[in-house]
Amino acid sequence: MTRLAQPSDLKNIAVLFSKYREFYKQESKLEAAEQFLTDRMNSNESVIFVVEDSAAGIIGFAQLYPSFSSVWLKRLWILNDLFVASEHRGKGAAGQLLGACAAHAKDSGARGLTLKTAHDNVEAQRLYEAHGWKKDTVYLSYNFIF
Repeated sequence: MTRLAQPSDLKNIAVLFSKYREFYKQESKLEAAEQFLTDRMNSNESVIFVVEDSAAGIIGFAQLYPSFSSVWLKRLWILNDLFVASEHRGKGAAGQLLGACAAHAKDSGARGLTLKTAHDNVEAQRLYEAHGWKKDTVYLSYNFIF
């Protein structure tokens, strides 16, 4: 089952969020991860969906951040984080999360969703493409990081 996260879910999501960050070569920092998620939720700065297994509880999450397109004069949602616990992968949980994110974007009147993933994360790329996402071949992405 996929649903919007509630404040009572944040401790469980933080564990997965820490594993997600470790995948991207960051330190776990469980307490900081929980505080970060709490701050986003309390400030209405993100939307978090979870997928639950009846026996295991929360097994995955996706976090959306709002953005806007000046060209399209519409809202966009950035799918910034998507993670499913390794022991639950390959069973459709990530697809459920993608579906919930797409439905949320459509319901909010957005133009669509956007995301970035690592060049070598081919498993995620296959997942996105299997769910109708298109690789951007027109625009380059740049970052200015402090």
